[in-house]
Amino acid sequence: MNQAEKDIILEKAQKWFKNSIAKNHITNTEKLKNASEFDINPFLAVYLSNFLTGKAKPEGIAKALVYPRALGTSITTSFGTNIQRFTNDVLSSFGSTTSGIDIEFIDQINKNKIYCQLKSGPNTINKDDVETIAGHFTKVINLGRTNNLRITHNDMVVGIIYGDRASLNGHYKRIINDYHYPIYIGQDFWHRLTGDENFYTDLIHAIGEVAAEADYNEELEEVISELANTPDVRKLSK
Repeated sequence: MNQAEKDIILEKAQKWFKNSIAKNHITNTEKLKNASEFDINPFLAVYLSNFLTGKAKPEGIAKALVYPRALGTSITTSFGTNIQRFTNDVLSSFGSTTSGIDIEFIDQINKNKIYCQLKSGPNTINKDDVETIAGHFTKVINLGRTNNLRITHNDMVVGIIYGDRASLNGHYKRIINDYHYPIYIGQDFWHRLTGDENFYTDLIHAIGEVAAEADYNEELEEVISELANTPDVRKLSK
């Protein structure tokens, strides 16, 4: 892969993050003006308000409710659920027509043809997903035999776009230990895909340029203020 091709991926990644992640994040944050968006635990809400601000006033309670959602759960979920759009928008040149496979590429380290299921992060699958992934991979290997194509376990890979091997959850480790399929994660994945050992860092910096534009401070304060003035929050204050 040459520099021009790498630059195209970086540019597409920036557009994907801005259009799929940042926009959805703002939309989901706006919804937090309504108390109905929360399953409010009155004991924890008051405690967390005191923990965060030193008092249990409506604004503190609202902050204790909004911050975890706006800065954690909401955008993390959005990032994970948009992985298919990432595949289509950013890695379309590697797209696969094989059922159960997201992308196909030549591993730039060992030069093998790779059939890859793409995942967003190191904690994004559960127990049932392991069997599903293994089932897809087995079908591809069997299809290869039927068509006289030599496809081995080492050619069937789970690619994870961020993280490192130490952060893999137990379900991913089962794919490696029980089913003997490789996992490429973070820097290793992007190195094998592009041939550039530093591409992962370049990708993080490219996304960071979009993040630098994400000044939503005033709007976030407005969300907190409106939530603080809802009856469900005000009745918890003292």
